[in-house]
Amino acid sequence: MLRARLNEELKTAMRAKQERELSTIRLILAALKDRDIAARGKGNYDGISEDEILQMFNGMIKQRRDSIALYEQGGRCELAQKEQDEIVIIQRFMPKQLSDAEVDGAIKEIIGALGAKSLKDMGKVMNALKEKFSGQMDFTRASALVKQHLSQAA
Repeated sequence: MLRARLNEELKTAMRAKQERELSTIRLILAALKDRDIAARGKGNYDGISEDEILQMFNGMIKQRRDSIALYEQGGRCELAQKEQDEIVIIQRFMPKQLSDAEVDGAIKEIIGALGAKSLKDMGKVMNALKEKFSGQMDFTRASALVKQHLSQAA
């Protein structure tokens, strides 16, 4: 479904001559093709799954956020804006992101369901979150919240 949507959006951007969208979607498709080729080497001839595509999107967004911070430190606001525009385009292909309150509630729910009591259980909690909410939250921020909740519980 995501692959078909990406290809449709590529065609739409070409017709509308939207250069930023076109270049960003091409970057996404190139990264997807690279991951598909790597998956074939592991015996997966259908390419990567939708969840893996969402993880790829999260990685692309994280890279762009890191770049924005560096560009802003260097006084290159136009490049930071370009990266921000790319983030907006990538996020269009992702499911609705959970709000901070929803992320906090999901973390509390998973911790309760798993009976997590200490930081030793952090891996189990993060795996459960990734399984249930793939593409719907920033797992870097979620990790910090999980750590906070588990250290309070101890």
